[in-house]
Amino acid sequence: MNRRTARILCVDDEPLNLSLLEAMLSPRGYDVVTAVDGPMALQKMRTQRIDICLLDVMMPGMDGFEVCRRIKSDEEYGAIPVVMITALADTEHRIRGIESGAEDFISKPFDTAEVLARIAMLLHVKSLNDQLTSAYRTIARLSAFGEQTITDFDPVTFDFREKIDSIVRQIIRGRFQLSDGPQIIVIGMPDQAGGYRWLRYDSAGKDMDKSTVEITIDHAAAFSGSDTPVLDFCNEDDAGLIASPLVREFRRLSIPVSNMVRYANESFCLIALNYGREVTAHDATVLSSIVMQSLFLRSLAAQVRDTESAFEYTVLALARASEANDEDTGDHVLRVGDYCALLAEHLGMPEKFVKVIRIQASLHDVGKIHISPAILKKPDKLTDDEWREMKMHTVYGSKIIGGNHRMGTAGRIALSHHERYDGSGYPYGLSGEQIPIEGRIMNLADQYDALRNARCYKPAFDHDTTCRIILEGDGRTLPRHFDPQVLNAFSDIHEHFAEVFEARGNR
Repeated sequence: MNRRTARILCVDDEPLNLSLLEAMLSPRGYDVVTAVDGPMALQKMRTQRIDICLLDVMMPGMDGFEVCRRIKSDEEYGAIPVVMITALADTEHRIRGIESGAEDFISKPFDTAEVLARIAMLLHVKSLNDQLTSAYRTIARLSAFGEQTITDFDPVTFDFREKIDSIVRQIIRGRFQLSDGPQIIVIGMPDQAGGYRWLRYDSAGKDMDKSTVEITIDHAAAFSGSDTPVLDFCNEDDAGLIASPLVREFRRLSIPVSNMVRYANESFCLIALNYGREVTAHDATVLSSIVMQSLFLRSLAAQVRDTESAFEYTVLALARASEANDEDTGDHVLRVGDYCALLAEHLGMPEKFVKVIRIQASLHDVGKIHISPAILKKPDKLTDDEWREMKMHTVYGSKIIGGNHRMGTAGRIALSHHERYDGSGYPYGLSGEQIPIEGRIMNLADQYDALRNARCYKPAFDHDTTCRIILEGDGRTLPRHFDPQVLNAFSDIHEHFAEVFEARGNR
């Protein structure tokens, strides 16, 4: 057990009394600190760790009552028990002592057995109070940590291995933990090679040191072997700690172990070592709570990513179905998504917008499912009626996609990607910022890819010719068709369009 030597501050203006107290306490294993007046006592309170103060009442200058009041009014060390030593046994002085905040009184001349008994009792009470304070602060800190974790949680980018450092910071002794937290934390996880990777964290003042450690013990001694987690704790004189093969392995590696709390399941193990006090079920519960929260987020993130992957697959499958009877071939739906993402990113759009438009832009022509194959594949110029029907693919696409909020970008693109900035587009002849930004971006992206591919009425153009047509116009396509900001963005990054076209190909 990691028992810390109790330190007792003895305050008396009589050197003989201080010598008597020191002779009484030191042989019993207590660390004795002395002060001959009130100001010296307060100074030692501020600069040293004190567990109990034995305080004489009758001192010149600042008497014991005033010293006690100042101790108890201090937020940092006001919880330290004060025992007033006095020859004044009358009720009035005891009331003054109680009003000053003293926990107990000892009368002069003092009895050795009584002094030792009262000290033992107050140390026990202080230990319980310290545990309660530690528990409260830990709960408050973990609540704040959990709230921030949930607030910042992004299942797409969540990385459990990166999260481990923040988990350890909430547990290990240091800046964010009371002085009685664990000094060392060891974490084990399966690695990509089929073995196990072990990390060691050491408390280092206000920070922590992190290193890898080679642990060769059978992993069954550290991991639970099943989905059911194992949670245990033991102290230095517990048989469980002494007999533990895991502890023997730690000691072989020169990792000191005085007490231990362990959380483990079949794929994760966290071991907290060397608390500044005896560990309890509370420490095990704290450890379990913070690890379980993070493991839950890891599981949730994996499920969300699987769902997101399925969603994206479904979107692209529907997009490819819409091309079945179109003259576009190859990876047109993928290329336009990449073009849109390039433009959106250069325009300074949020990362989420860039990601969404990359995927959902592929549904821009989904409404062509409702257009007759005879119209879509007609090699000759369309009649007026056929052209009117062709233009309806924008409206049909919007209806197919529907009003689900997850598909809002796709719906706006499908409906507006043939609108032109000067109002000459379809289906509604919108102009300027009446056209959703997604539609304005898609209009240019779609035009670029259309010019790069052959049509019944035109050959495929190279990149330079396509850029000249978009930026300068050719009579059929004019710069005023496009949002000026989108057009400027294209002018800045058009080389990346060429890279996408070559990478995706026109297979």
